[in-house]
Amino acid sequence: MSTDLLIIENMVKRYGGLLATDTLSLTVRQGELHAIIGPNGAGKTTLIKQLTGEIQSDAGSVTFAGRQIRRMSEPARSHLGLARSFQITSLFQNFSVLENITLAVQAHQGHSFRFWRPANKTPSLVEPALKTLRQMGLENKKDTIVSALSHGEQRQLELAVALATNPKMLLLDEPMAGMSVEDSANLVTILKSLKEQYSILLIEHDMDAVFSLADRITVLVYGKAIATGTPEEIRQNPEVRQAYLGEDA
Repeated sequence: MSTDLLIIENMVKRYGGLLATDTLSLTVRQGELHAIIGPNGAGKTTLIKQLTGEIQSDAGSVTFAGRQIRRMSEPARSHLGLARSFQITSLFQNFSVLENITLAVQAHQGHSFRFWRPANKTPSLVEPALKTLRQMGLENKKDTIVSALSHGEQRQLELAVALATNPKMLLLDEPMAGMSVEDSANLVTILKSLKEQYSILLIEHDMDAVFSLADRITVLVYGKAIATGTPEEIRQNPEVRQAYLGEDA
């Protein structure tokens, strides 16, 4: 039987009279890739920010790995094993690929940032950093300055930074945004391999990627989940086809 790693119950976020998240309930199982889809303004990124603690919910509960986290800080949630990859890259552009990864490992291990420069020669930091780069196919770029990477490589590196924190769950906010067809296909292959090791909550507009990757999909419309199911169940759902996929029911 599948174990629920993340349990969201009746989550609410209001902005004045607008319900950005409307009594939302969903679960993400251990080892599952669960995709969130919906039109622009559906509340997808707001949901991710509520889960990381960047935005505080007005009501509801969030249980992660058996702990109630709704009122926890962002760092506390990160140390529990929630790792976010952003919609827009957020890397140190003038540092090397390896330096970006070792900083992430260093932060997760709780070292002082005053000593980040020697981190590149500290085995306890470099070894896990290199392992992550191998996992993402970026080991040959370890000495490259981030600003010299292609857009697709930067997105891969950002995912590597998230992995370097040794997460239990990855929260991925449009990781394929702005990617070429070739880079998107490469990232799909990487995410398929990561599914075996991590639980993943994925927000993505590329429907081909979503239906290729997801074990289950939840459809958001105006902050409310109108359907959750397997990719085939979502394809066949008349309400989803009419509200989001642009087809007649």
